[in-house]
Amino acid sequence: MDAATQPASAGAPDARDAVAESVPWGDVWGQDAAVRTLREAASDPASMTHAWLITGPPGSGRSTLAHAFAAALIAEPGDERTMRQVLAGTHPDLTALRTEGVIISIKDARALVERSYFAPSLGRYRVIVMEDADRMAERTSNVLLKALEEPPERTVWVLCAPSDADLLPTIRSRVRTLRLREPDVDDVADLIVRRSGVDRAIAEQSARHAQRHIGMAQRLATDAATRARRDATLRGVLAVRGVGDAVEVAGAIVAAATDDAKALTAERDEAERTSLLRTLGIAEGSPVPPAVRSQLSALEDEQKRRATRSLRDGIDRVLTDLESMFRDVLMLQFGREGVLINRELEPELRALATAWTPDRTLTVVDRIGVTRENLELNAAPTLALESMLVTVASGRIP
Repeated sequence: MDAATQPASAGAPDARDAVAESVPWGDVWGQDAAVRTLREAASDPASMTHAWLITGPPGSGRSTLAHAFAAALIAEPGDERTMRQVLAGTHPDLTALRTEGVIISIKDARALVERSYFAPSLGRYRVIVMEDADRMAERTSNVLLKALEEPPERTVWVLCAPSDADLLPTIRSRVRTLRLREPDVDDVADLIVRRSGVDRAIAEQSARHAQRHIGMAQRLATDAATRARRDATLRGVLAVRGVGDAVEVAGAIVAAATDDAKALTAERDEAERTSLLRTLGIAEGSPVPPAVRSQLSALEDEQKRRATRSLRDGIDRVLTDLESMFRDVLMLQFGREGVLINRELEPELRALATAWTPDRTLTVVDRIGVTRENLELNAAPTLALESMLVTVASGRIP
């Protein structure tokens, strides 16, 4: 197997890897082996591949590594000014797509393919980064096939996804896969302490609850309200005893995820609207002329798609937390007591492990997975969660 397809297993990482001390690799953390592979590829045309897939769990730094690689490819060695321009996303030879919607549209994919056939304007390569390649439907994936198989000589594709299984086999056969290592809880906690200066115990708890997702661990460690909301959600699910409880808790989960999504997007939405109106020469508070209403409507539509994704991502995070909790119940049922994610709930989880059979716990875990699939198929979030919580209460699939 190619070394680039092996898990990039290094020792305990420092805040910055020994191989990632300078621009553009300085923001890459915990991925020594992956950085070595990409640095070699960027500096040696003989080891270069023109289509890459970077995989790793959420929070492992896929996007950061992809943009660092793009900077190393586009800039001449030692040209830090150009590298920083690429990292800032302002270099003309970088095209990056991170969908703000639930899926990547065929229109967006076609635009990337069209862009990939342009020769580099200033740099050594033109680089196309697709950060959420797992969000492509089959028809969209097919748009990329020929571009990945026969890219122009100086164009490089870099796709990012949680795993290669998230993409079609036809896509996987046309790329070189680089799998990132998953950091340890202690490694993530150390990083959060260095970055934020939070108490080590809070950092460790946050890293554990986030299941080593660096971004989520950072948020949990620095936001007491987020920690409290997570705890309240898990305790609420543990208290579900019937249909009435299921309806109430499902509604609370969706309401909390909705509020969270609004908080994350509202400020950005308003800034985008203000910027657009300013660009169009419309003073704040003035009526919008009919001639430019279509542009404002297009922005609002994009913002609605982003809000939908933010809500879905928030609910998916809740499902991940619930999976971790019932996984803990299974660990207790099988005598694996030293590996609990939710140690703070240990008394409640022990009581559940005693009251339930392992088969019932597995039924609930399976139902959480089905709920996630249903939400991806645009099921109504409240109804999907209610159905799942009825299984929690009864041990049966409704």
